Amino acid sequence: MPRPATKKKKTLNNRQHIMARYGCIVSLFLLVAFGVVAKLAITTIIDAPAWNERAAKEMKKTVPLYPERGSILASNGNILACNQTLYDVRIDMRHPRFGLGKLDAEKWAQLDTLADSLNKYYPRNPHIFESADSMDRYSWRTLFHDQFSRRNKDRRKTVKVGLKLPKEEFERIRRWPFFKEIKSNGRGCPIYAEDHVVRIYPFGDMARLSIGRVYENKEGRITGYAGLEKALDSLLYGKVGRAKKVAMNNGFANWVDIPPVRGYDILSTIDIDIQDILEEELLNMCDSVHADWGTAIIMEVATGEIKAISNVERNPETGVYEEAMNRAVQPFEPGSVMKPIALMVAFEDGLVKRNTDTEDCSPFMRTSDHAGGGRKTMRQIIATSSNTGIARVIFRGYREHPEKYRDRLATMGFFEPMHSGIGGEQLPRVPILYDRHPKTGAPITMTARHLDLARQAYGYNTEVPPLYTLSYYNAIANKGRYVRPHLVRALRDEEGRDSVLNITYIRDPLCSEQTAQQVKECLYDVVWDKRGTARALQDDRVKICGKTGTAIPYDFEHTHAYDHSKRRFAFAGFYPYDNPRYSCMVLMTAPAGSTSAARGSGRVLLNTALKLYARGLLSDPVEYTAEASPKSPQIYGSKVASIASLVNRLGLKNARKFRTSDKVTPGFVPDPVGLDLPSALALIEKAGLNVAAVDGTGYVAAITPAAGSKIEKGGKVRLTLKWK
Repeated sequence: MPRPATKKKKTLNNRQHIMARYGCIVSLFLLVAFGVVAKLAITTIIDAPAWNERAAKEMKKTVPLYPERGSILASNGNILACNQTLYDVRIDMRHPRFGLGKLDAEKWAQLDTLADSLNKYYPRNPHIFESADSMDRYSWRTLFHDQFSRRNKDRRKTVKVGLKLPKEEFERIRRWPFFKEIKSNGRGCPIYAEDHVVRIYPFGDMARLSIGRVYENKEGRITGYAGLEKALDSLLYGKVGRAKKVAMNNGFANWVDIPPVRGYDILSTIDIDIQDILEEELLNMCDSVHADWGTAIIMEVATGEIKAISNVERNPETGVYEEAMNRAVQPFEPGSVMKPIALMVAFEDGLVKRNTDTEDCSPFMRTSDHAGGGRKTMRQIIATSSNTGIARVIFRGYREHPEKYRDRLATMGFFEPMHSGIGGEQLPRVPILYDRHPKTGAPITMTARHLDLARQAYGYNTEVPPLYTLSYYNAIANKGRYVRPHLVRALRDEEGRDSVLNITYIRDPLCSEQTAQQVKECLYDVVWDKRGTARALQDDRVKICGKTGTAIPYDFEHTHAYDHSKRRFAFAGFYPYDNPRYSCMVLMTAPAGSTSAARGSGRVLLNTALKLYARGLLSDPVEYTAEASPKSPQIYGSKVASIASLVNRLGLKNARKFRTSDKVTPGFVPDPVGLDLPSALALIEKAGLNVAAVDGTGYVAAITPAAGSKIEKGGKVRLTLKWK
């Protein structure tokens, strides 16, 4: 019976092998468990201080939470600069919805339909429809067939549909049949968007340098680099918040400790209508006289609010005028616009008593009177712009001590910062007429000092920013009250609370009311006297007054001498004369002989005043001219549903109402004729187009290309505005 014994022995051996294996496994588990326990003991006991220190460091870490930048608003609340969230829309090419292997006929049909929609609204190349070759190379169908014929891992990760699209467009794409029916299966929809906050300027380049622009620095902070964006950056930016690390079940997470505070909304003093008028007039004049550049400012007399400011400069390469350096706050030799300020000093110092007092205007200090010598009254000296006359008047008080003339200007606040809110603001430069050279100590003759004093009196040997010059003319119009020019009216916090900024005075008063009135009468004769240098600007609809100024520009870059081939033409004044509402200064550099201070800069001021008058912006009520007033009431581009009822209640007859359809056909230019500018811009943006330029003021009279023309998405149009 050997077999049973052999079988029993084999069974015993198998059991021993199994128990040995179990023993090894148990030993291994015990060893691992011992290691875990040992490591736990080392971590929690021996290394506990180090881990506690590291945990404390992690818990102390904070993450900055950047605030939302505030908006810049016009005086009527229109948005001049604001934030907008735009989206980069992309397609995940490796999404399971597109299949992991070969696609069936139904799937290809769906993708081809999707590709056709993308070709229409979001072509990969703007010239895709120009030829069959372009269509074959750049169509979405070609891309889909190339990518989805490959294995999933060999496909491109993502493909962009569009960059910086508004949320409405992204949501519209999500509602397309192919994407709408997709339900999340762990990876969501194959089309997704990455958001970006961008700074937009709804009115384009209007008052570009006054409003300013922003950039993103290395730390990712949005910072202003020009205009109000720069000058008020700390207010617009807000306050950075903080998030700290907190322990969660699945690790650390950020917990808001100090919430960010949104920046203030800045309510500026800019009036969109006045700004539009000023820009158009300045641009037209610069273009007609081939000026190198021009700058203009309009202030409200009573408050010092800057209602409009424009800067244009001709691009030497293209010959096109563009918004350029803000020369309104850059110093230039002012020329004869300085004479009324010198006369103000003379009145205040008692050098002359009345504007009918006379002065000898014969040649003096290497200067002669271009309008003839003889004795002239103060009114005639200013009206005819006599260099010798004003120089002799100033000599009455400062012949013995020429250096004190600058000191006298300083007592009037001439060298104090304006803090206007305009970026790049500089102070006037008037040399002190020392008797010895400040560096070498060499003596300076009284003759040389007298010559410099005479030149300072009539606007040479001194540099003054146009904004400073205008502020003194504004004081004359404001009965001697010297208000501070400013671009900011109020601040609004994120809860909508207003913080209105009160009017501040540099000097209150700058001069006596009697002095202001006498200088004002002198400025009146510049325009309305038959010998006045600006008599060409007479217009009974608006009585303007002011002073012309012509200077030869100095070439600091090349010749370091006066450039006699060019002239700097200036006109500073205010209107209406009897009850001044606005003050204005225009300065431009143009070829010598191309125009004059009156016909160039002065004409810009007059044309602006006439347009303000025609629109009822100079007084209330206003007497409209026949040319500006329609014969019957008209209603343009109204969006009010009950407009018919409103017309009946007001008793208006023959009221005219323009069509105000919002219909937009993709790929075609919409028809905004008859709408106001904001409504037209909204309609054009709805069509996916951009406005390249706006000519004129008023309501849309024409659009180029014409309404109904085929145009690609993102194409540019030009609007022509007129008052009906």
